[in-house]
Amino acid sequence: MNRYPVWKYILIAVAILLGALYTVPNYFGESPAVQVTSGKSTVKMTSEMTAKVADVLTKAGIANNGIAFDGSGTYASVRVRFATPDIQFHAKSVLEQGLNADPSDPTYLVALNLQADTPKWMQSLHALPMYLGLDLRGGVHFLMQVDTKAVLNKRIQGLQAAARSSLRDKNVRHAGIDRVGDTIEIKFRDDATRQKAKDVLSGQLADLLYVDSGEGSELKTVVSLKPAALKQTIDDGVKQNISTLSKRVNELGVAEPIIQQQGPDRIVVQLPGVQDVARARAVIGRTATLEIRMVDESVTPGTELSAAIPLNSELFTVGKGVPVVLYKDVVLSGDYISSAVASYDQNQQPAVSIDLNGDGGRRMRDATRDRVGKKMSIVLFEKGKPEVLSVATIQQELGSRFNITGMGNAENSAELALLLRSGALSAPMEVIEERTIGPALGAENIDKGKHSTMYGFAAIAVFMIAYYMMFGFFSVFALACNLLFLLAILSQMQVTLTLPGIAAIALALGMAIDSNVLINERVREELRAGASPQQAIAAGFDRAWATIIDSNVTTLIVGVALWVFGSGPIRGFAVVHTLGILTSMFSAVFVSRGVVNLWYGRKKKLQSIAIGTVWVPGQK
Repeated sequence: MNRYPVWKYILIAVAILLGALYTVPNYFGESPAVQVTSGKSTVKMTSEMTAKVADVLTKAGIANNGIAFDGSGTYASVRVRFATPDIQFHAKSVLEQGLNADPSDPTYLVALNLQADTPKWMQSLHALPMYLGLDLRGGVHFLMQVDTKAVLNKRIQGLQAAARSSLRDKNVRHAGIDRVGDTIEIKFRDDATRQKAKDVLSGQLADLLYVDSGEGSELKTVVSLKPAALKQTIDDGVKQNISTLSKRVNELGVAEPIIQQQGPDRIVVQLPGVQDVARARAVIGRTATLEIRMVDESVTPGTELSAAIPLNSELFTVGKGVPVVLYKDVVLSGDYISSAVASYDQNQQPAVSIDLNGDGGRRMRDATRDRVGKKMSIVLFEKGKPEVLSVATIQQELGSRFNITGMGNAENSAELALLLRSGALSAPMEVIEERTIGPALGAENIDKGKHSTMYGFAAIAVFMIAYYMMFGFFSVFALACNLLFLLAILSQMQVTLTLPGIAAIALALGMAIDSNVLINERVREELRAGASPQQAIAAGFDRAWATIIDSNVTTLIVGVALWVFGSGPIRGFAVVHTLGILTSMFSAVFVSRGVVNLWYGRKKKLQSIAIGTVWVPGQK
């Protein structure tokens, strides 16, 4: 009656082993380390960088405890662990000199860091420790408000310029193009011209709505963004700022920065371990500019380093297509670029499509009209230092919309489009909330969180064993398994643990033991009704299951709602709380019954079970 098949015990054993495997990394601690990241927009971090870092350290005679390539894209980095902080500081200095030809303009950024001491074989199984939030580790928290009106304004300006350019190219006459609020009004003298203009614009400018009005010779069409395109414009602006911030945060050497969107127009930036608020503010709020310049082809490529540079030109040696000599005169800056997206040219080859605002289109036409066949360059200036993003040949006179071709592949075009968008912030941001938490307070919070969980677990264990005897011990074992499973899942998901998360763990313990109390009391009721011990165990678990499901599902609904609609600490609490409910249902019923069956199920003539005092009505 109360026997589990072998496969269920194997499942429980495997779950416990996996739980232990993914929980243990949280107890290995951290070692001093350095983090190497790209300092240039055009320089990618690849796995090959690990060999280069190892070579620099070997030549300097510096021993390390492991080199690893971590992440991808913006967050890609090489991390090296060392035995002591002294070796860490020495290695940082050696790597800065060995990896960068010019320390004043570094190609690679080297920052001090901490690396988990998890064994490599565990890391290969993705068994890693949880990240600690600001309230547990200390650091800086910024909540930033993006000026979405500026993002929208830039897009509308670009559409106005693109519409004017498209109608001019197709020789469609209009009586004026004006901006009215977040719409564009195009005036016409006759309906035929208006219909022709709408056909031209709808073929070239997607995501637009057209509304006709007026009569006689005063006709007009009001052009506006579709609701989906309007939302996408704001989302793209916020994501552009997030991308820019991500690149800048690399300079601070933050191990696991959190840069994410909160709501439609806010960005949360959390920098664990950073205590210098002034520097963090300076890096995050730094401005960067884009410039489009013409190439001075009077200097032969390959000889410019030794040749005399004309007075009205200057040499650029960092970026793509360098060395190159560019005129000092700026055709236009990044302020005139309203959009840059990866696309394809007429030959279905990867390209970057750029939209300029009205003044930008006029400047570009004037600059390229007589320079077809010449070369043009796009340069990013950040911290006063230039980096060439692209050098391209002008194929025809350019206007408000043009393509940069010759990208080679779609990845290169997507990268350049991102650089053109994220070289500078898409819109101004205002810091509306700022918090700094010291490392001492973080350590104190960890201690308090551990003690509250441990003392709570101990108190529950004492009560359950004293009140339910052997069944209380089974319940405590299931509770320990529940805690193990919860920590393992959080570690495997690489959840950032915060103080509200620790509170949710403590709450999960209380809710998990509640299920065992229901089971134990149900078994007692069956015994009071005269059932045999084996029948009482079977009926107790079976009939308690429905109540456990009802109570946990209702709580789970609230947890999921907090997870979906909450943010910040509320969402962190909801994540742990929701996962805790799921693990408690598994451990309280499946694991607990497995242990009970293993202990009592083998006894065919069971006369009694140790479940505390069973009060029978009418007995004294």
